[in-house]
Amino acid sequence: MRTMIVRPAKRIRGRLVMPGDKSISHRAPMISALAEGTSRIRNYSTSADCAATLSCLKQIGVGIEQSQLELFVHGVGLHGFIRPGAPLDCGNSGTTMRLLAGILAAQNFTSVLTGDESLRARPMQRIIEPLQMMGAKISATDGHAPLTIQGTQSLQAITYELLIASAQIKSSILLAGLIASGRTKVIENDPTRDHTERMLQSFGARMESGVDEREGENSHFAAVDGPASLKAQVTSIPGDISSAAYFAAAAGLLPGSSLEIDGVGLNPTRVEFLKQLQSLGFAVEIAEESVENYESRGLLRVHGVRSVNLKKSGSRVMLNGSLIPNVIDELPLLAVVGSQIEDGIEIRDAAELRVKESDRIATTARNLRAMGAEVEEFDDGLYVNGPTRLHGATIEPHGDHRIAMAFAIAGLIAGSETEIQDSDCVAVSFPEFFDLLHSVVE
Repeated sequence: MRTMIVRPAKRIRGRLVMPGDKSISHRAPMISALAEGTSRIRNYSTSADCAATLSCLKQIGVGIEQSQLELFVHGVGLHGFIRPGAPLDCGNSGTTMRLLAGILAAQNFTSVLTGDESLRARPMQRIIEPLQMMGAKISATDGHAPLTIQGTQSLQAITYELLIASAQIKSSILLAGLIASGRTKVIENDPTRDHTERMLQSFGARMESGVDEREGENSHFAAVDGPASLKAQVTSIPGDISSAAYFAAAAGLLPGSSLEIDGVGLNPTRVEFLKQLQSLGFAVEIAEESVENYESRGLLRVHGVRSVNLKKSGSRVMLNGSLIPNVIDELPLLAVVGSQIEDGIEIRDAAELRVKESDRIATTARNLRAMGAEVEEFDDGLYVNGPTRLHGATIEPHGDHRIAMAFAIAGLIAGSETEIQDSDCVAVSFPEFFDLLHSVVE
């Protein structure tokens, strides 16, 4: 395991382009595989998670050609997949496992989905239940992988209300709904990422989404009519905004910084992090917006401001309720930012963080305390007091890429050098992270 040394920085300066959005990258080859014809995918994510998706698709008969710049996916249609000769290894990727389960539930063969130790500990009952309601037979160990899926080509459409705000669960059901008979509808009280809905529209699926007036103004839905007929597309994937978040936070926290990130995804369900930075006094602006494949993208500019300006008048910053699903990946980073603002930051209603690649609540709290921050931990979140002059420390990310990256940013604003243990874990989502960070740090 490699240790990365992060030294205090003066400023961030430069112009970057992020690798392809990880969430969209997972979905693009899966939906392309369900289509008729050959799809072309540009700027596919370089993450290990997305490589796991491609590996699993190849095992079930999908032809994929990959170069440095693009993928060609030869679609097999709704029922052209083949039974894999071995368990499908999803690595560390919950998105791969949950979304692929929706596709496999509608195939006329038995398959097994497994992954690494971390993924096998993550909850899967949340997708097992709705897929079983549709007619699939799925067995697991106490709701955890490995999942043995006995699929059926006679899946039935359902209407399902999410018990947990999760785009992965929603997407799993919608992908199964593509192949089921009738209209499959997913209702959610807290809107989650809608990349699946947008991409299905791009590929020609008959679907609808919006506010469910019968359930109240806060109730959203997505519905797809099956069996669908999807046609191959050319998909250009925008830069990953969750990856850009780390650089934006660093530039905002270091006075004198000036950073541009070009071609970054600006999906409305993903920009809440930027809105939070703006509300805290960060100089964040978006320019040159455009739309391609139903997804927005643009140029992100961030300039450094003095920490005295990073405050929200009246009281501590509170993140809770419906905000949480739209900043779920950035919450450890927001906790780091919170250590630098007046009255700090409190995060609640985020118990889902405890079942990510690590227990992100406990891991964030432990590492912030190691750097000198005052942290109060709750079952569903934490409170970080601020502003605090952080000092360098040895950071243990527990194999969690987002913890390693969040505390690399903490290391830039600390008073002495910080050691990030097991730094290679960033490859799960962003293998270029440290190289890009070094390229813009002064």
